[in-house]
Amino acid sequence: MSGDPIHDEWYPVALASQLPATGRETRLLGEAIRVAWAGDQPEVTGADGRKLPTRLRYGHVWACPGTPARELFDIPEADQPGRRLVDVGLVRVKCSPLRAVENFLDIAHFPFVHTDILGAEPHTEVGRYDVEIRDEVDEVWATKVHFYQPQAAKSASGGITTQYMYRVPAPTVSILYKTCPPRPGEWDVITLFVQPLDEETCEVWPWMALFDDTTSMTDLIHFQQTIFLQDRSILENQLPRLLPLDPGMEIPTRADLTSIAYRRWLKRRGYTYGAQLVAA
Repeated sequence: MSGDPIHDEWYPVALASQLPATGRETRLLGEAIRVAWAGDQPEVTGADGRKLPTRLRYGHVWACPGTPARELFDIPEADQPGRRLVDVGLVRVKCSPLRAVENFLDIAHFPFVHTDILGAEPHTEVGRYDVEIRDEVDEVWATKVHFYQPQAAKSASGGITTQYMYRVPAPTVSILYKTCPPRPGEWDVITLFVQPLDEETCEVWPWMALFDDTTSMTDLIHFQQTIFLQDRSILENQLPRLLPLDPGMEIPTRADLTSIAYRRWLKRRGYTYGAQLVAA
């Protein structure tokens, strides 16, 4: 690994299908950048004119402000025949980029924030599940997660107990694998790609790889946008605004095992952008 864990990561900086010919002016880790097309490939330029390492994958443009510590993570399902790849779009959120990822990992809020969609009372208990930091790939994984949901997906016709797996392959990326109602033997893939504008503001790019031959693309996008917009008001009111990495700063419950592992993993990697290290 390179010596700068914050600048040596890959970050999403544009949705390729919506990148105008004139380019996109944005920020990354507090610095101005420009994303533009150079022929049929994207090019990302820093404020000092330096060309940043760039990738085009999962419908998005990715950039690394420093020297990539490793190649961009792999989502094999993105290349699986028959899946619909859904570019959900952009939501700007006034919160730490790490808070956005942590919220995506939180199961317990489903009945209270996504009522009658991803959860409903009295089905509020989070059952036992497994969490681990997989050293061989340096990722956080949560498995054997299950939760009752009134409408687990746009394609679902009624309430089901949904099976989940969570994966964190990079500090500002979370991937959710969940029960696929039309194909019980497969997983739907829902991701959250987070662009840190600064330590307290981010742009969130949800993206999905689904088996769903009936729902219109517009309805798929609106369904996921509805879910995340319900989260935004919660995220923008969380205190402290930065994600605490000291386990003594917030009181966790059994449902928070994935969050605890995520914070431990960030601390171990030395990733502190958008984090609070000690109590204020």
